[in-house]
Amino acid sequence: MAVVAPLPASGLGAELPPDSSWVDTAVGMRRPRPRPPADRVRRLLLLGLLGAAVVALWLRMLASEPHLPLQLRADGASGQVVLVASHDATLQPALGRVLQALVLADGRRIAAAALLLTQSPRWVADDATRNELLAQRVLLGQALRQPGVVAQFDGGLQLAVAPSPRGLGGLGALGWSVCGLALALYLAAAVAVLAQPGPAARVYMVLAASQSLNLLLIGAGGLPGLGVPDGLEQFDLAWRLAADLVAAAALVQVLLLYPRRQPWAPAAGLLAWAAAAAGLGWLVLAQPAYQWWWAQGMLLAAGCLAALLLRRQRGQTRHPLARLLQRLVLASTGLLLLLSLALALADGGGAAPYHLATLGSLAWTVFLASLLMLAPFLSRSRQVLREFTLLAGVSTVAASFTLLFLAILGLHPVAALGLALVVSLGVYLLARPWVLQQLAGPSPMSAERMFDSVYRAARALEQSPGQAAQELGHLLREVFDPLELARSQRAASQVRVAADGSTLVVPVPHPPDEPAGALVLRFALQGRRLFTLADVQLCERLLDQLRRAEAYDRAVEHGRAEERARIAQDLHDDIGARLLTLMYKAQSDEIEEYIRHTLQDLKTLTRGLAAGNQRLSHAAAEWKTDITQRLQPTGCSLHWSFSTDNDILLTAVQWSGLTRVLRELVNNVISHARASQLEISVHLDGGRLALVVSDDGIGSNPQQWAHGLGLGGVRKRVKLLGGQVVWQTGAERGIRCEVNAPLAGPGPAALPH
Repeated sequence: MAVVAPLPASGLGAELPPDSSWVDTAVGMRRPRPRPPADRVRRLLLLGLLGAAVVALWLRMLASEPHLPLQLRADGASGQVVLVASHDATLQPALGRVLQALVLADGRRIAAAALLLTQSPRWVADDATRNELLAQRVLLGQALRQPGVVAQFDGGLQLAVAPSPRGLGGLGALGWSVCGLALALYLAAAVAVLAQPGPAARVYMVLAASQSLNLLLIGAGGLPGLGVPDGLEQFDLAWRLAADLVAAAALVQVLLLYPRRQPWAPAAGLLAWAAAAAGLGWLVLAQPAYQWWWAQGMLLAAGCLAALLLRRQRGQTRHPLARLLQRLVLASTGLLLLLSLALALADGGGAAPYHLATLGSLAWTVFLASLLMLAPFLSRSRQVLREFTLLAGVSTVAASFTLLFLAILGLHPVAALGLALVVSLGVYLLARPWVLQQLAGPSPMSAERMFDSVYRAARALEQSPGQAAQELGHLLREVFDPLELARSQRAASQVRVAADGSTLVVPVPHPPDEPAGALVLRFALQGRRLFTLADVQLCERLLDQLRRAEAYDRAVEHGRAEERARIAQDLHDDIGARLLTLMYKAQSDEIEEYIRHTLQDLKTLTRGLAAGNQRLSHAAAEWKTDITQRLQPTGCSLHWSFSTDNDILLTAVQWSGLTRVLRELVNNVISHARASQLEISVHLDGGRLALVVSDDGIGSNPQQWAHGLGLGGVRKRVKLLGGQVVWQTGAERGIRCEVNAPLAGPGPAALPH
């Protein structure tokens, strides 16, 4: 089992809760073994073929059913029904005329009114109007089974009309598109079930199937011409009520299981299904008064209950998926309530254009279907599907407000529609940024800040490659502000979103000889947003930039090392040889000794330039030897102290900077201090070097010194190391210089795993 641990709170924020199993699950350790991809594709293909076959049979049945080829339109002002088109040549003389009635062979009449154009009795609020519509549908079904009917138009025009099959070409754009949407919703549910099999996915499949049935029924009711398939004229209401109540019960149960499983989920789920079955039986069999309101009340109650189930309980961690799903459930429940009130008020006042009522119910169903398609793929959804869902919701708002303006304000239909469109546009402009904020990706970060963060991470990785997780964690926390961030030793092959968008897994770049690992982030923006594909792409770009910066730094350092080696070789071969010749030709012992010390200094310098990285302990030994030799002729004694908690490797830049700082400080003591004792301490603790040089010389008031090339060079070199230097008067006499510089972070042994 891989080991996981929080990154230190001092560096990367909050620590893990006691249960850290989410880290292993996100990286992939505790997942059940997935089915082979070929098997999964085969299952999806079979389910897709099954769904396509059902939809094809449904379309074939609709195409073969008889209908009356009358394309009718209701006049909003007078309520009369006008014939606008027909493919039957015998009806061409009646185009543009008002249809008054359809007369059956046995003399029964079907009065032509706007109610005749209503798609389904499911969205008729008034009981008497709904019963009248059902009776008309039964009578129209009987007319379709007769050889012909007589259509009576204004002006005394009477034409015989023979029922005929529509054919696939006569299903209309609405029938094809709605049935296509039903198939798409079914396929989305199939993908969700195969991707994450489990009880929640199976219940979601039932929920999606119920709304697919609703869409198929809408497609059957919205076909061109008059007439619905045999059997649906009476049972369409029952089927639609069943689909809606099954969807309500399934919504409650799926939210009992996902994203947080409630401990009382089995009992509560069973109760929800029992309530839905009892409500359906009562509505269909007893047909109580205010049947429509009872049905809508059950759906609204289920929506409110679903929103309550997603509410965070006391002591629970904020879950962005639950938070987002709750808002979507509340939005859809609010839309349903708005549409229900609009239909009820408009129908009660007799101001409901039936085409607007039909449009509102259709828009609501399409909105719910698109929301169901979006839900399992919130973190991976594309912009097109989000925009489609928004437009479906806004269309529902537009139809609802139009009906409200007609019923309450008594506006002209054109004025009501225009005002409703303006209000709906405002709703769209307000809702779109919120949806994009929830799903579109990371919060905007300025280019300067992003570049600065990547640059600092690259610099830190160059200085301490073993601390890649720490530095990358700093960068990711700045970008995403996660609620939790932890590290796992389990390797991840690529950046990916896990746990339905609540978790982001980022592989840690590592040298070949270092262990691999992954950073696991949960709950972006402190639990207010999901991780998305946009986040994955951003992380991939960040990692790519870090790799490029690291490769560039390696190339630059390689060039520097080669140049240093060349300079060291030239100094050794040229200057060293000349000094050696001068030493043998020296005319006095003092000059010979001086040249000998110069050769020793040159040897130390060239060895350091050519060696590249070297351990701090080795460098300290060379510094001590060098300083001892330089102090020997002056009569100044050296007190040396060295300690380290981790014998790190100094880069050539660090070694060169520290060597020159020490040389300059010792030079000042030799040249100006007239000191008898020099005390030097070198201590490394927690990745920070403390270098203290103090003497007992005559120096004083360092704040008043003029910093020339020597002291200015010390400041510059310490600053390049990222440290600080301070001069101050000693406790008794002399000068004390303190240098503090970060050489490396905690070593790998100190990093929690």
